[in-house]
Amino acid sequence: MSVSMLSTFIKPMHPEGRKFVAIFAGITLVLFLIWVPLGWLGTGLTVWCYYFFRDPVRVTPAREGLMVSPADGVVSLLEPAVPPAELGLGDAPMTRVSVFMSVFNCHVNRLPLAGRITRIAYRPGKFLNASLDKASSDNERNGLAVETADGRRYGVVQIAGLVARRILCEVKEGQALMTGARFGLIRFGSRLDIYLPEGVNPLVCIGQTMVAGETVIADLASDEAARTGGER
Repeated sequence: MSVSMLSTFIKPMHPEGRKFVAIFAGITLVLFLIWVPLGWLGTGLTVWCYYFFRDPVRVTPAREGLMVSPADGVVSLLEPAVPPAELGLGDAPMTRVSVFMSVFNCHVNRLPLAGRITRIAYRPGKFLNASLDKASSDNERNGLAVETADGRRYGVVQIAGLVARRILCEVKEGQALMTGARFGLIRFGSRLDIYLPEGVNPLVCIGQTMVAGETVIADLASDEAARTGGER
């Protein structure tokens, strides 16, 4: 299997983005009629809209026990936190890894680890900057509780951001998914919180760049200590 140069630039688009690209393109045509420089500005925004809704193929590590990032972006928080009550994961703190997505990241979300979705819970809320700690509790969110084949449980929560106005969840309760499977999308800037299973250490650091479906965030088969790191 080979990778073409063209495929590194042109990616498939999530169906959710088609109507938005069409709207941007229509407005761009009008702008060209009004004033050509405005039309070129609209062209740039249309390309950005397509780029935002891109849905690239990802190569997910296949070894059992590896948890991967559910989102593209940067690790913004890494701390113990009680998961949202509506997920039914208990009131004991779990290690939370937060991945912040800017408007330039791919926003298709992927399941961190294979399992059965035992609960999906949506909660309306505010639209604060998703990089803030209080966004986890105050912002609009949609959470998934997942049970793995060996009975461990973890949570993954889609959190709307400052300009995000729709969380899309494309799976159902009781559904079984493989590691890295697509499960949803958040429009225009947002965050994903992952609540790791009990006793599992994160293998990422704050500030680390994540690739959805590919970057390993934890290893259930390892007793390696949580990693530390810094900017270079």
